[in-house]
Amino acid sequence: MLYQLYEAQRSLMEPFSDFAQAASKLYGPGAVWGQMPMAQRMAAGYDLLYRLGKDYEKPEFNIKSVKVEGKDVVIQEAIELDKPFCELRRFKRFTDEPHILKTLKSQPVVLVVAPLSGHYATLLRDTVRTMLQDHKVYITDWKNARLVPLADGEFHLDDYINYVQEFIRLLQAEYGNCHVVSVCQPTVPVLAAVSLMASRGEALPLTMTMMGGPIDARKSPTAVNNLAMNKSFEWFENNVIYRVPQGFPGEGRRVYPGFLQHTGFVAMNPDRHASSHYDYFKDLIKGDDASAEAHRKFYDEYNAVLDMDADYYLETIRTVFQEFDLVNGTWDVKNPEGQVERVRPQDIRGTALLTVEGELDDISGSGQTEAAHSLCTGIADSKREHYEVKGAGHYGIFSGRRWRELVYPKVLKFIAANDEPQRRAADSAPLASEDAVKPVRKTAAVAAKKAPATKAKAVAVAAPVKKPAARKKAGTSAAR
Repeated sequence: MLYQLYEAQRSLMEPFSDFAQAASKLYGPGAVWGQMPMAQRMAAGYDLLYRLGKDYEKPEFNIKSVKVEGKDVVIQEAIELDKPFCELRRFKRFTDEPHILKTLKSQPVVLVVAPLSGHYATLLRDTVRTMLQDHKVYITDWKNARLVPLADGEFHLDDYINYVQEFIRLLQAEYGNCHVVSVCQPTVPVLAAVSLMASRGEALPLTMTMMGGPIDARKSPTAVNNLAMNKSFEWFENNVIYRVPQGFPGEGRRVYPGFLQHTGFVAMNPDRHASSHYDYFKDLIKGDDASAEAHRKFYDEYNAVLDMDADYYLETIRTVFQEFDLVNGTWDVKNPEGQVERVRPQDIRGTALLTVEGELDDISGSGQTEAAHSLCTGIADSKREHYEVKGAGHYGIFSGRRWRELVYPKVLKFIAANDEPQRRAADSAPLASEDAVKPVRKTAAVAAKKAPATKAKAVAVAAPVKKPAARKKAGTSAAR
C-alpha cells in the first residue's frame, strides 16, 4: 500500500506545486506584484516550495558538442541496442574537418557502465562529456523498472552481467576491441562479466577502469555497507519491496521504489541538504543567478530516481554486501543458456586494471575498489594501477573539478597506454572512412512487445526518452 499512498500524496501535491510556481512568477521582477514590499522574498519562498514539491522526471544528457583540438564537434545521441531493461546509448561525434575526423576515428572505444542504484545514467553526464574529447563513448542507460511491462520478464543480477557481456561483444564486433569504465555499483558485475568471458576464452576488453565500487564491502565499511550487513535479507524483502501501482506500464512488478531510495539518500546527510536549500533561498533573494542555477542543476539530477527490479536489488544485497560471494570465490552466475558458471577473476589475463578511490568516499570505503587487484592475480603487475584522489568524496571521482583535473588525466593516459588499433573483428579489415548511424537494434522481447496503454498520469511522471532522428546524409559531413 505504501507505493499507492505515495502516488496519491504526489497527485494531491501536484496542484499546490503548480500554484507555487505560478506565484513565484507573479512576484518576480517585472511581474504584476514584483514591485511590492518583500516581493523578492515571496518569489524566492514560492520557488523553493515549488522545487520541494515538484515531480522530477528523468533528465537528459543534453551534451550538444565538445571541443576536440580546439574545434567544436557536434554530438548526436543514438540507441545502439534496445533491451527490456537497458538501452546501450551512443554519443556519436560529427565534424566536417578532415584532420579532426582522422583524430576521432583513431580514438579508443569506451563502454561506460553506469550504476543501477537509484539514479539515472545521466548522473555520469560530466564523465561522458569529458571522455568524449578523446574517446568514442557508449553508456548503459538503465530503464525505470516501473515502465517495463511484466510481459518482459524478470531482471536478476545475472541478467545485468549478461547484458554487460553482450554490450562488450557488440563493441568488439564493431571495432575489434574496447575499454570498459565502471562507476560505483557496476564495478562488481563488470568484474564478474569479464571474469566469465576470460574463463570461456573469449576476447576481453583492453582495460577495466573501476571507480568507487564495493568490490570488497568488508573493507572500511560505510553507513551504506553497515545497513546492508546489519539487516537480514528478509528485512529488505519485507520492508522496501512493493508492487508498481496501476497507471504505469510495469503495473504489478515487484520493485524497490525510487522514492524510498531518495529518502535514504537524503537521510544520509539531512543537515547538508537543508543547508543547501536555505542557501538556494538566500541566493534567489540576493539575485545570485549563477549559484541558484547550479543548485537547480544538481537537484534536478539528484532528485530524479528510478525503481529497481526487486530480484536484481535483493540479489545484489545478498551477493555483494552480505555473503561477499565475489571475494570468497563462491559466486555462480547463470548465463542466457541457463548454464551455471563460477566467477573466477584470477582467469583474467591481458586486460589492464585501473582502480580509483576517493579519499573521503562515504559510500564505497577506502580499499573496497582496490581489492580488485588481489582478486585479478592473472594480470601482470605492469598492467595494474591504483589511484586515490585526495580530498575527493564519492561523486568527486567522476564529476566536477577533481574528476576533470585529477582523475580524468589518469584515466586518459591509462587507456591510451593500453590501446590497440581498431579493426573489424569479423574480417580484420580497417574501419571504413564513414560509419553511418544504424537503426536501433532490439532484442526479441523489445521488438515483439506492443506499446501498453497507460494513463495520462504515468506519462506525466516519467516520459520516455526521445530517440534522436537519423541524420541526413551530407556531402562532406562525417562522424565517429
